[in-house]
Amino acid sequence: MTLHYFDHNATTRVDDEVLDAMLPYFQQEFGNASSRHAYGMTARYAIDKAREQVAAAVGVQPVQVIFTSGGSEANNLFIRGAADSLSAGHIAISAVEHPCVLKPAQTLAQRAAERWTIRCLPVNQAGQVDMTAAREAMTVQKPALVSVMLANNETGVIQDVAAIAGTAHTHGAYVHTDAVQGLGKIPVDFTKLNVHAMTISAHKIYGPKGAAALIIDKRLLLKPLIYGGGHENGLRSGTENVAAIVGFGVACERAVARIAVMAQHVARLREHLEQGLAEMGAVIFGANAERIPNTCYFAIPDMEGDTLVVKLDKAGFAVASGAACSSVNPGQSHVLEAMQVDPLLARCAVRVSLGHTNTLAQVEAFLKTIREIVASLRSISSLSF
Repeated sequence: MTLHYFDHNATTRVDDEVLDAMLPYFQQEFGNASSRHAYGMTARYAIDKAREQVAAAVGVQPVQVIFTSGGSEANNLFIRGAADSLSAGHIAISAVEHPCVLKPAQTLAQRAAERWTIRCLPVNQAGQVDMTAAREAMTVQKPALVSVMLANNETGVIQDVAAIAGTAHTHGAYVHTDAVQGLGKIPVDFTKLNVHAMTISAHKIYGPKGAAALIIDKRLLLKPLIYGGGHENGLRSGTENVAAIVGFGVACERAVARIAVMAQHVARLREHLEQGLAEMGAVIFGANAERIPNTCYFAIPDMEGDTLVVKLDKAGFAVASGAACSSVNPGQSHVLEAMQVDPLLARCAVRVSLGHTNTLAQVEAFLKTIREIVASLRSISSLSF
């Protein structure tokens, strides 16, 4: 049975060109980039080149790129690193942030000795940060740190980060955005977003797992999470994962080169998908907001999301019932809860996230399959009464 992969917001297949660029650094060019001999210098040159590629993808200087092991580490580096450089204050985050932003912020607020408080900025029913409420919240309780994601990993809804940052700047706050889901799907320009820090990751753009970056403004004061030999300008000690960093650089270069074609292709597929889902009575979450072009988060009333995911998997389609990173803590999506979605409908949520290798034929096959599954489940339900 052929498995059709519709879960690109969770992770992506490594591109052949990316893998080819990485392979020499596992065996032939295996040096430690801190070593002074030829092997080490080769590794250092490879990292420097990758840093330039990553920087170019988001419009910054290479010195602003701090490599980390993943998006979660980069987000924690900002929250914890910025908080540790300040005495205390308020943290403002959107109510729909990824857990790797929510949890470190909540941890700071839970520790009395830290003297930090947290304020969640509400979103409207479309999943967009309520700008009026955000301005009021930041005026009443001036934040020291603000973090609002660029594009939501579940709904795909895009936030007006630049506008939020503009308000935060008037209060002297450090501003961060998690742009992991935006990179490669929409243009991402660090300067235009008007932030002090931004997180991006390789494995969402057809690069390897184990490589990401925190992009920083040179004026941002951070303390490291990991101390040691002083790698990454003293902000992230540890021997560099050269192969993964090289792959990250190539993936960034390729993502920028094909973004227009990629966006047009997946947008066309999603439009066809959502037309078919609408004919089945599906609700599309975030449909009235601007979204990244590949993401469709939907619910068919009375059809349990987890049940659909399992049955679709058996039928050859890999989809998700929410965020992959939250699958170890099942329950209602905090994103849908923040959007005031009825809990019974939220339990029916399924996420499809398309990639550049998906085809119209695959989408049509998916629609045919889900119609059959829904008809079967409704038939069983009717027989039980």
